Amino acid sequence: MKRFKKVLIANRGEIASRVIRACKELGIKTVAIYSEADSQALHVKKADESYLVGPGPISGYLNINRIVDLAINTGADAIHPGYGFLSENPKFPEVCEKRGIIFIGPSSKTIAMMGDKIESKKLMRSVGVPVVEGSEGGVGSEEEAVLTANKIGYPVMIKASAGGGGKGIRICFNDAELIKNFSLSRSEAEKAFGNPEVFIEKYIEKPHHIEFQVLADNYGNIIHLGERDCSIQRRHQKLIEIAPSLILNDELRKRMGESSIKAAKACNYRNAGTIEYIVDKNLNYYFMEMNTRIQVEHPVTEIVTGVDIVGEQIQIAMGKELDIKQEEVSMRGYAIECRINAENPRKNFIPSTGKITAYYSPGGIGVRIDGAVYKDYVIQPFYDSMIAKLTVSGRTWEETVRRAQRALDEYVVKGIKSTIPFQLKIVQDEDFLKGNFDTHFIDERLYLRDYKLQKDPFDKILAISAAISAYYGI
Repeated sequence: MKRFKKVLIANRGEIASRVIRACKELGIKTVAIYSEADSQALHVKKADESYLVGPGPISGYLNINRIVDLAINTGADAIHPGYGFLSENPKFPEVCEKRGIIFIGPSSKTIAMMGDKIESKKLMRSVGVPVVEGSEGGVGSEEEAVLTANKIGYPVMIKASAGGGGKGIRICFNDAELIKNFSLSRSEAEKAFGNPEVFIEKYIEKPHHIEFQVLADNYGNIIHLGERDCSIQRRHQKLIEIAPSLILNDELRKRMGESSIKAAKACNYRNAGTIEYIVDKNLNYYFMEMNTRIQVEHPVTEIVTGVDIVGEQIQIAMGKELDIKQEEVSMRGYAIECRINAENPRKNFIPSTGKITAYYSPGGIGVRIDGAVYKDYVIQPFYDSMIAKLTVSGRTWEETVRRAQRALDEYVVKGIKSTIPFQLKIVQDEDFLKGNFDTHFIDERLYLRDYKLQKDPFDKILAISAAISAYYGI
């Protein structure tokens, strides 16, 4: 195994800080990149070296050649892509491979293969992994879409072939809705991914969104670390994730785990990846896609298994053989992750920007914060709205939910709007506590659209502090 001396992180925000933390524990120096808008970001302050890339707030993070040049010039052995930005662009590892820099992730060929939703489903069918019924390939016209939908039966989904993150998806219950949404999906796919191709897939009503974490080394060893339930979503965007799932029994978990390993083997996978499934009300499961990168929600799996997934990513890239056997993987207790977004839930989750005037993160037993902000940090309008991740754990599901309630109630972010009070309402819901939820949980609860905010105790603390400061002339 060749140890890395230095790793460049081609990302920003909390995931950049997370990779820096893993590198520090492995004794590896880090290089951060940043835009002018990110000059005061935490990852810039935490890294051993930091370099401006640009111009503009976005283009620098997407400039493959500039990033690879910087890695070479700073003496970095490898590049960690994080998630988002270039993490699933097959050209990135391809350039790294050509220029002698190790890409901490799968090969360019694997990323390209699994990034194509149509081809990846064909591959899964060929190795016996269950796949939702749908079109054999891309659908090029409204007429073809209608014929396909009538063949498999409504409701159906229009999905972007090159897509992800819920973009380009339209659910249709009849021919009229399909015709209306077909061009809209193609247009959104073109704008989001540079590829207008869409396909038709049977829509599974009220499913659970379950994903399995896999680790694969360079020697053919593949294991899974169990599952995460990502069913609490809005507009197909995950908001709360848990591990393990409340609906899987041991027999189903075993079958889905075996399917996940089979899927990873089929695409010659290496490093960390995630196999995503939908599970219907009869506990039938179907492959959706594979994410060829670290997931936002990886902390819940780290907590219940005790495995440092980011650390494993780096060590696999260094050539280390997996020293964890499948039979050694066990899940203890439960974990819940809340994505803390700078958004206004009262105004259709519109992004909220500006200076954070007060910040207090919760603590105590079973509480983990993966954050990217602090008091006086300015939220910019250029990036994803997630500013932190709150992950809690407990021995039982009820203990974990109660801890999530307590931690969200303690969490203070002032100066901007956030999803904290909205998520507090979710974890206080009796159906959530009972495990009665699926991907329609938020949509079906009208009170979540116009909830009453609880009085924030921190307002009183700020008022007292201001009075004391004024009295003493501070």
